[in-house]
Amino acid sequence: MVQIVTDSGADMVFAPGHMDGLDIHVVPLAVTLEGQTYREGVDISSDEFFDLLAASDGLPVTSQPSAGEFAEVYHRLAVVDPEILSIHISSGLSGTANSARAGAELVPEAHVTVVDTKTLSAGTGWQVVAAARAARAGWSKDRILSFLERIGHATDSLYTLDELKYLIHGGRISHMKGLIASILHLKPLIGVEKEHGTYVQMGQARSFKGALRGLVDLVARQHAPGSALRVQVLHARNVEGANFLRDEMDRRFACTWLPLGPLSLVLGAHTGPSMVGVAFAPQAAFAGLP
Repeated sequence: MVQIVTDSGADMVFAPGHMDGLDIHVVPLAVTLEGQTYREGVDISSDEFFDLLAASDGLPVTSQPSAGEFAEVYHRLAVVDPEILSIHISSGLSGTANSARAGAELVPEAHVTVVDTKTLSAGTGWQVVAAARAARAGWSKDRILSFLERIGHATDSLYTLDELKYLIHGGRISHMKGLIASILHLKPLIGVEKEHGTYVQMGQARSFKGALRGLVDLVARQHAPGSALRVQVLHARNVEGANFLRDEMDRRFACTWLPLGPLSLVLGAHTGPSMVGVAFAPQAAFAGLP
């Protein structure tokens, strides 16, 4: 059976029972705050991180797993079955996929295929869980890869946030544009483009609720009102904003919902606690998934 590896930037927030029987091996990303480094899901939870961030005068720095960490996982898995799919957040936003490739070169007995999803968070998590379900059903690696490509083309991710200092600090947006927007109190509408998997600004709004409505308007540019969509809303630490976005999506589309949930804390380190995002795709793109 094909074995599935991913990183903790792939948000896998699913209903109870949905993950039963799925064997997914997660290699943690890390965040450093005030000189202390934490591995996501191992040393610290999302709530604990944002508590520390709120009490800190410093700004966080994140890091991908090392090649050695990936090699250790691949070596252990290859003893059971050498066929491994390693599915990761965008190389345009993180060095994780490149670390995975370097780790694979250290373990020649493992047949590792690294998938750069060119997205992150729920968009990556959907592919990881789909691959695990297909692997459990006995699909070949090539068949799984073809299905992941289909999901990747169909899925889009958008987000907004109320404060820009974390994005500016992390270098994920132009410093000058971010600085100007901060002065003007504008809220950016940000997407993930699919060629290089990097952030693109798709608009802006003067209020946070206006920005959340703006995200829904962007979805409506791609999908007609009433379209049957698979949708998931995630947030850093902004349940109120997440619920507002979910309600706005429900008014416009026929949504099949995955659970509302928390964003990877390492991704949240780049956005700050105000961030709210949505992943969406035509429901038909997932037809045939076991």
